[in-house]
Amino acid sequence: MTISTISLDGSSLGRAQVAAIAYSGARIVLDPAQLQRVQATADFLADKVSCGEPIYGVTTGFGSNADKLLGAYRARDELPGGNPEQRDGTLMEELQYNLVVTHAVCVGQPFGIDVVRAMLGIRVNTLMRGHSGIRASTLQALADLLNHDVIPVIPQKGSVGASGDLAPLSHLAIVLLGGGEAFVGGQRLPGAEALAKAGLKPLRLSFKEGLALNNGTTQMLATAALALHKMEQLIATADLAAAMTLDAFAGRTGALKAEVHQLRPHPGQVESAANLRAHLRGSTLADIPYHLVPRFRTWLASSWSHAEDQSARFDLSWDYVPAAQRHGKESFYARFLPFKGGKKHQPQDAYCLRCAPQVHGAVRDAWAQACRVIDIELNAVTDNPLIFPHMENAAVIEDQVVSAGHFHGMPLALAMSYLKASIAVLASISERRLNKLVDPANNDGLPAFLIGNEDATDSGFMIVQYTAAALVNDLATRSHPASVYSIPTSANAEDHVSMGANEARHVLDMTEDLSHVLALEIYTAAQALEYRQDMLNAARRLADRGDWQALAAKVQGAPAPGSAEQAQFETEVKALMQALSEAGEFRAGDAVRKAFAQVREVVGFMQRDRAMDAEVQRMCALIASGVLVQ
Repeated sequence: MTISTISLDGSSLGRAQVAAIAYSGARIVLDPAQLQRVQATADFLADKVSCGEPIYGVTTGFGSNADKLLGAYRARDELPGGNPEQRDGTLMEELQYNLVVTHAVCVGQPFGIDVVRAMLGIRVNTLMRGHSGIRASTLQALADLLNHDVIPVIPQKGSVGASGDLAPLSHLAIVLLGGGEAFVGGQRLPGAEALAKAGLKPLRLSFKEGLALNNGTTQMLATAALALHKMEQLIATADLAAAMTLDAFAGRTGALKAEVHQLRPHPGQVESAANLRAHLRGSTLADIPYHLVPRFRTWLASSWSHAEDQSARFDLSWDYVPAAQRHGKESFYARFLPFKGGKKHQPQDAYCLRCAPQVHGAVRDAWAQACRVIDIELNAVTDNPLIFPHMENAAVIEDQVVSAGHFHGMPLALAMSYLKASIAVLASISERRLNKLVDPANNDGLPAFLIGNEDATDSGFMIVQYTAAALVNDLATRSHPASVYSIPTSANAEDHVSMGANEARHVLDMTEDLSHVLALEIYTAAQALEYRQDMLNAARRLADRGDWQALAAKVQGAPAPGSAEQAQFETEVKALMQALSEAGEFRAGDAVRKAFAQVREVVGFMQRDRAMDAEVQRMCALIASGVLVQ
């Protein structure tokens, strides 16, 4: 684990730093100069309160209680109940305490420690802007939770995304008060015990501090930022997967040319096309002449006579096109020899290969738009009301303590809705490539389900596609935007909410399934690529021996010996033999070969059926690690 220290000043937090806080155990320090501004705002607020100024959430209630002013004494002093531990404090302190403890009502499984660490770092940073009224000491106490690995337990469900993430942030803040629960060293403890174990003490909230701690977009922002971190890696992985699959198909690269994409220069599309070209650089499989590619034929004991070929796990075949069937196609057969093997005689590949730059690029553009939104939000103030202690010409307190709506999560929610749909799209095109690899009607001469199946007992990669299909369907059903379905809250005082917390949580969860789909494609593509390379190189070795009759034995539909067409057939088989010999070793692109080698360190070629469950898990772990695209 890489431990670093990140200075927070409210204005310069980036997604990479959030990821370091979440995943790498980075600690945080508070910029001293900015911390002074934070305290100055708290002092300003305390001064206004002492003057008797009415301030929302400080001397009034919250939400639909905003019209209720706090009195100078408790009207219910003689009533039972209440909060005895706060009775020695003021009503304003009780207001902040009650805000936190009554709002911590989320349900469901808790967020992972990585998400909560990101939330802590983000919340500290936004409060460092100095417009929230929190004291420097309280903000330092929040930073101490992170730095001492006291990670609040925050159930995942309960925020509507306006007013901010009230409920989950209350679970975060309640630990500062000695309530709730927290993880310390992997152990789940009551909040007071967790603080004590870390050598920390609970605190008492002052003016507006409860509202500063729980009113903001922090949960949705943390999950969104971590989702974008994962998506960046997965989009790059998708480009690599498409390149490996295209090489396994011996596909066509004309649709990837830079000049093609300059005619429709969407930034993501241009970048994806460039990535695919780079991954395929050095390939002798892509753009191979049709006639060189043999078709898989089931291995038989009599398939190979030469000792060097005895280890082959397949046989090869081509179909011969006699002269009588070439009329009207003379120009084609002037360029290509009259042998039909694995490659169909068509100048364009299926959409899942040919349109990969357009589809991957659109996803990349959706990701870039989401990044723009999240990068702004990471250094924004998102609580309410906003405090402007140094505003010039302020005539009344309302000019300096402004009730606004920065807690509303719609900017994030809509960005996540866009990204949510793009995840399902990227998974869908990946599954289509995987399906094409295993389908003998569409895999350009590879074996059905990528297995020899000599005894008709093998399923090969058949069910790998089923799993990918199930994941894609699940992603598609989850891609419905939560942001379009507002349910009013707080007695209609909060009558339009973003549901951005659900949206961002969905996106983060969905990245895992997308990662699995890409892992399944690469797992399958590696099997197909090895078959393709081995079959082509076996054909080349056969040709290198100079025995045209041995090569001719692999051709179906040859003319009868002694017929008028026999001489022409012999000439054309020899031409095929020469073309194969001159082609040199058949290999994938340089980057694809490196990725293939890493895959083979995890799983080997599957010659006949075997248990695949552990291999699938290893492939999923490999893709999640990011090693292939680093």
